[in-house]
Amino acid sequence: MDFKQIQSIIKDFENSNITHLEIEFDNFKIKLEKDSIPKVTVTKEETEVKPKEVKEIEPTGFPVKSPLVGTFYAASSPQDEPFVKVGQHVNKGDTLCIIEAMKIMNEITSPVSGIVQAIHVKNGEPVGFDEVIMTIV
Repeated sequence: MDFKQIQSIIKDFENSNITHLEIEFDNFKIKLEKDSIPKVTVTKEETEVKPKEVKEIEPTGFPVKSPLVGTFYAASSPQDEPFVKVGQHVNKGDTLCIIEAMKIMNEITSPVSGIVQAIHVKNGEPVGFDEVIMTIV
């Protein structure tokens, strides 16, 4: 297969509705793929916008990550108030939450001073290692 044939295949692929093409013969292989993201179509009579996948916007700030796998607790007991709430100012070293792992209660302290912008997990939910549990700005 020569270069002009390859260019022709690529051009035809780009102008088609095909999103995936794979050609293989002898010692030659070509694989072409296109994004299948919906496109906006505009006509004179009406405007049609196909929906795109909406991604959750990550909050800006310092992400506080879980140092271990366990269960997230916002307070030291069910009757107590949470250690922190969204909008609350915290200082470096303040207790943010507890993560229970293998019946051991591990206090998680704030690595920075700032305001708690978001708490990403609910009381009693499991958390994974390096999972963002809070954001501080």
